[in-house]
Amino acid sequence: MRRPVLRGNVGGLGHQMITVALINQKGGVGKTTTAMNLAAALAEHGQETLLIDLDPQANLTAHAGIELADGDVSVYEVLLGESTLALARRTTSEKRLTIVPASLDLSAAELELGSVEGKETRLLEAIRTFVAEAGDGAPTWCVIDCPPSLGLLSLNALSAAQRVMVAMQTEFFALQGLAKLMEVIDLVRKYLNPDLVLDGIVPCKVDMRPKLTQEVLVDLRMHFGDRMYQSIIRPNVKVAEAASHGRSVLSYASESNGAKDYRALASEFLKRIRYSTTTGKRAIRAPKGESTNTET
Repeated sequence: MRRPVLRGNVGGLGHQMITVALINQKGGVGKTTTAMNLAAALAEHGQETLLIDLDPQANLTAHAGIELADGDVSVYEVLLGESTLALARRTTSEKRLTIVPASLDLSAAELELGSVEGKETRLLEAIRTFVAEAGDGAPTWCVIDCPPSLGLLSLNALSAAQRVMVAMQTEFFALQGLAKLMEVIDLVRKYLNPDLVLDGIVPCKVDMRPKLTQEVLVDLRMHFGDRMYQSIIRPNVKVAEAASHGRSVLSYASESNGAKDYRALASEFLKRIRYSTTTGKRAIRAPKGESTNTET
């Protein structure tokens, strides 16, 4: 199945709209926060960026400062074929950043789509239509926030994305569940989306002071190698404050460590894409000389 394409040039990378899904079946690991702030950091580069909230908890929607009233269109109606991404798309307070919001109704989508043919590719079809109709006005980047599960909603995100990014904490049990997640990604690549690439694993909420954190981070880098991002996301109170104000940490506290960390993550993300695009390699390798942001 062909991927959605743009007519414009994507940062010198060709004509393809880049869609990345943020995923982890475990909650509370920083996935939604990373989706919001990575998207904001990409928008800072001067290119239109679209967020899609696929989590029924709608935390990304709240993080973006969006409140839905009764009757407002959300991604739920899009998946059911009752609306389009264009109609569901909302502006945010961030420059060049829009969002397709979620609502609690999304929790019923898996049941309602249970017997529908092509239920795993509903989002892909919606994105293809959106890009085709938008033409040169379509966003350059699309970031999808998945729910903390590996059900139908996450399958829709993985089917629609070219790349998948895993947000995880550097804790003792960090490796638990990742094997299953990798299996799901491989199955999606085999049966639904052969273009899907594991972009990388992002260490979130990393406090480098405890010795255990450093040991786990070393173990993770040894185990996953180049699939681990060199950039890390440190705990920062400004990140939480920004979420409560419905903004990204980049616009709320531009000089904070949180903003610096997400800018570093976005820069590494762009370098990884350019590397894999120019070399044609599917396996992701961190560019040489990539700096890390590990200071406390």
